[in-house]
Amino acid sequence: MAYRELVTRPVLNWSFVALAARTPVAMAPLALVLLVRERSGGYTLGAVLAAAYVVGEVVGAVALGARLNSARARPQLALGLAVGAAAFAALGCAGSAHPVLLGALAVVAGCAPAAAPGGLRALLTSLVPERLGTQALSMDAILTYGVWTASPALATGLALGAHPALPLLLGAVLAACAAAGLWALPAGWDTDASDREGASMLRTLAAAWPVYVTGAAALSLLALAELVLPALLEQRGIAVGWAGPVLAGYSVAAAVGAFLYGLRRWPGTLGTQSFVLLLAVIACVAAAAVLPGLALIAGAMLLAGLLQSGVQVTRNLSLRDALPRSALAAGYSMLYAAVGLGYATSATLSGVVQNATSPSTAVLGGVGFALLLTLVAGAGERRSAATRRRATRADQAVAAASGAPASDAAALGAAAADAAASSQAGPGVAGCAVSGPRVDEGADEGVGGGGRVGAAGE
Repeated sequence: MAYRELVTRPVLNWSFVALAARTPVAMAPLALVLLVRERSGGYTLGAVLAAAYVVGEVVGAVALGARLNSARARPQLALGLAVGAAAFAALGCAGSAHPVLLGALAVVAGCAPAAAPGGLRALLTSLVPERLGTQALSMDAILTYGVWTASPALATGLALGAHPALPLLLGAVLAACAAAGLWALPAGWDTDASDREGASMLRTLAAAWPVYVTGAAALSLLALAELVLPALLEQRGIAVGWAGPVLAGYSVAAAVGAFLYGLRRWPGTLGTQSFVLLLAVIACVAAAAVLPGLALIAGAMLLAGLLQSGVQVTRNLSLRDALPRSALAAGYSMLYAAVGLGYATSATLSGVVQNATSPSTAVLGGVGFALLLTLVAGAGERRSAATRRRATRADQAVAAASGAPASDAAALGAAAADAAASSQAGPGVAGCAVSGPRVDEGADEGVGGGGRVGAAGE
């Protein structure tokens, strides 16, 4: 089993650092609500603080992720985590402070370490051989869903069973431990800025926009599952207390799905896999909105979780193959920002719709929003793939007519395809478009349908 090859000291060290860095993030929104819930208007204030935290995450991921120096990422990541730890500690110690101060601290707590998810993911891919890329990102998804399964219960238990500030203080300790743990990992990863062929970082990142839209669509569905499910159960006459076990089952199923995805090679390109899986998740969430009875709703949500993890792994693999290595950490940070926006937008829309209609209608409205994003992303990927195929065929024909060797023809075709696809995102972007598999570079490389196929891989 390929997963056994991931059991190395660098990967284990990375896992501990990632666990320490992600747990505060997963606990933060609920921890902020629990911190101020006993104040007058506490739940409203808590929701505002949670929203401020998410805004900070989105801004930090875009602003700091794009400026991450891959060769010397460690000090930048450590500084961000340290500042985040200080903000978490300040929030825990100042629970009765003025709301404006709490909001500012929440923004800092979200913004400062926001480059860490993308930087750590890029670092992980540099720690493993190319052929283990699918398994590494599947393991990353398993760890993520494990954290998100345990964190709400941990935050609730500490806040209600001991003290409201404890979840945030624990988050501060864990973020500080993650910052210190970075010194057990390489200082960065090797990249060459020339692989962008003179394109700016912004144009390079823009070429992978379909992946970001797919990520936003996937997380918008998660927002529906987490935020509307209690009201949906109540509408069906089911005890609201079942929402917790159903959501925990969703996360466990997602972890299982991520593990299963990395076990074998799956048919189709990464783009096709992601598109089909996302449509299946949309269908499951829509079914949960209309099915009667706890068993049917829970079954639909478990299946949605099982498939959702495949969407996460495929979009991370798609981004890895769509961007040059020098832009990968920034790309992961942009994806992190996109999924945060998708979650926040869906949460806002579902809240507005619920004020005017039933929870089931709100879920179906959110499903429509996710479906729209999915179709837009799918159209963008098909357009990029078609452009690359046309450019490859044309240049191979020219090379063949000129009597160039087959290998030269393949190289010319690939280079021209990169240039043609990148022109859709702006001049000067080369080799960055999300696309179909290159026919000239050996589709048998990589593992699990998400393995890097040649140089384009999708």
